[in-house]
Amino acid sequence: MQAAWAASHTKATYLSAQYHRLAKRRGKKCALIAVGHTLSTIAYDVLKRGTSYVELGAEFLDRLDPERTTRCLVKRLEQLGYKANLEPRTDAA
Repeated sequence: MQAAWAASHTKATYLSAQYHRLAKRRGKKCALIAVGHTLSTIAYDVLKRGTSYVELGAEFLDRLDPERTTRCLVKRLEQLGYKANLEPRTDAA
């Protein structure tokens, strides 16, 4: 539980993003249990396979499904009272 708490308060990590995403919907305690479960799964895989841990990053889920992220952000803006009109970027950035 303490390791999950510490992992949830790190900056720009997958475990921190997981905690904050779940804490909004499920509450802090349930989010900590989920992060603890993820930590134990990571430890098991690292020990079983003999590999090192690879940090996925805080934006992992956003990159995994960008359409879902867009839909959720537009929905959130509309809940806040804004009208969202999305247009694709035309520059090469």
